[in-house]
Amino acid sequence: MPHTDRNLALPLDQSRALSPATMRDRLIVGLDVPTLKQAEQAVRDLEGVVSFYKIGYQLAFAGGLDFARELASGGTSVFLDMKLLDIDNTVAKGVENIVRMGVSMLTLHAYPKAMKAAVAAARGSELCLLAVTVLTSMDEQDVIDAGYEYDPHTLVLRRSEQALHAGMGGIVCSAGEASAVRRIVGPDMAVVTPGIRPAGSDHGDQKRVMTPAEAIRAGSSHLVVGRPIIGAADRRAAAQAILDEMASA
Repeated sequence: MPHTDRNLALPLDQSRALSPATMRDRLIVGLDVPTLKQAEQAVRDLEGVVSFYKIGYQLAFAGGLDFARELASGGTSVFLDMKLLDIDNTVAKGVENIVRMGVSMLTLHAYPKAMKAAVAAARGSELCLLAVTVLTSMDEQDVIDAGYEYDPHTLVLRRSEQALHAGMGGIVCSAGEASAVRRIVGPDMAVVTPGIRPAGSDHGDQKRVMTPAEAIRAGSSHLVVGRPIIGAADRRAAAQAILDEMASA
């Protein structure tokens, strides 16, 4: 297991971690839909229940970046799930423009040089930079096939330690690793967990999953939920049920 010395100095302007006040602030709904029209309808359906949305590749390439700006300018929190990874200068320039969008969270793959470049570019802003450790659709064989020498759990912890020392604002990991990650990063960084599935629901392509209550108990600060809400016949009821389950933890 990676060793972390909590007494080591961190960058003075550590990229900001969000401090959610209520369960509503901790639930991020993934707008994983193919069109802007569908995304707008989902936000209308969830008005008053949900205040935080994730926009990833699918919607980003269908007008979602402008929609992200629109939501953020209206006071809605936006998690821009771009999983950036490139040479340092390219990452930095991209982050500088994303800061201007006013979104709340941005993901990068947890490569040390990319994280350091992003932290420097976001310094002084309100943007919370999140380090993506190991995708929740990957299991041990997937990690081996990708060429890594570590099992998923060990790789998540190693990358969490690197993210901490790079000055990132949070970690993206499965809820199954949230407790171990929390012990490494301490109480202040965000621990954002996708792969959340209510009890009895279909796991889809996710392999490392937990229920909302389990994830909160494990130390997750934010839960990302897509299909169980977006694909529900009654989206408001589905979102409220998840919020209630989170609160029960």
